[in-house]
Amino acid sequence: GGEDDLVRLLARVDALKGFLDSEDGANLLTAYRRAANIVRIEEKKDGVSYRAFAPSADASRVAEEEALFQALDEASAKFHAALAGENFAAAMAEVSKLRGPVDAFFDRVTVNSADPAEREQRLRLLGQVCGVMDVVADFSQVEG
Repeated sequence: GGEDDLVRLLARVDALKGFLDSEDGANLLTAYRRAANIVRIEEKKDGVSYRAFAPSADASRVAEEEALFQALDEASAKFHAALAGENFAAAMAEVSKLRGPVDAFFDRVTVNSADPAEREQRLRLLGQVCGVMDVVADFSQVEG
C-alpha cells in the first residue's frame, strides 16, 4: 500500500516471495494469522487496540514470553534499518528470526490468562508481532 516506486515495489515482492517460499516464512505466516486472529477477536470483545501499545518492558513474563519480547526488540532495529536501506531481503531475514520464539510462545503460553494484566501484555506482544510483519507487507492479504 502506498508504494509508488515500481523498482522498490518489485524488490519488496521478490523478498516477500523468497520469504514465503522458505519453511520459516510459511510457518511464520501461519503464526501471523493465528496471532492476528487472536488479537482481532480480543480487540473486538474488549473494545481496545492491542496493536496500538507495546508490551511493558518491565512486566514479569514466562521464559517463552521473554524470549519473544527480546527477539522482537533485537529484530526491530535491524529490520527497520534494512527497510530504510531498501534491503528487503535482509528485512525478511530479520522477520524470519521470529519463527522460533513465536512457535515456542504458542506452544507454551496461554494468551488468555486469568490474570488481566498478564493477558493484556500477551495480547500486546502478539499485536507487536503483527505490527512488525505488517510494516513490510499486509500479511492478512497473503493467500496460501
